[in-house]
Amino acid sequence: MNTILQPNLTERELAAEETISLISSARVEDARVFGPDEEKIGHVDHLMIDKRAGTVSYAVIRFGGFLGLGEKLHPLPWAALRYDPSLDGYRVGITRDQLDGAPEAGASEPRWADPDYRKGIRDHYGAMPLPPMI
Repeated sequence: MNTILQPNLTERELAAEETISLISSARVEDARVFGPDEEKIGHVDHLMIDKRAGTVSYAVIRFGGFLGLGEKLHPLPWAALRYDPSLDGYRVGITRDQLDGAPEAGASEPRWADPDYRKGIRDHYGAMPLPPMI
């Protein structure tokens, strides 16, 4: 969770969950995600971690809907997200419209063990533009 969602964290508690280059997955989940125009497009629902490499492969973004109804989950390659302290969230180089047509992850999806599913994610985003460095 970000500090906006947990405003009562002490400096010591914050230091236990975050450094300049490390962050706890607990603080990433629910983090806001913004498009290149700084429009909020959703938030991080959860991460998919490569067990063998020990790296984050995807951030699954919860997006759309109203009051939790009609929301969709979309996996984004982790490399497509950049943390922006001024937004207290992550920037991505895609718009809400581009995310709307992206592969979904839901109750019957995703099929992470299916290489065609993962290929579909890579094909959809292709050479996705990265957000600017902050």
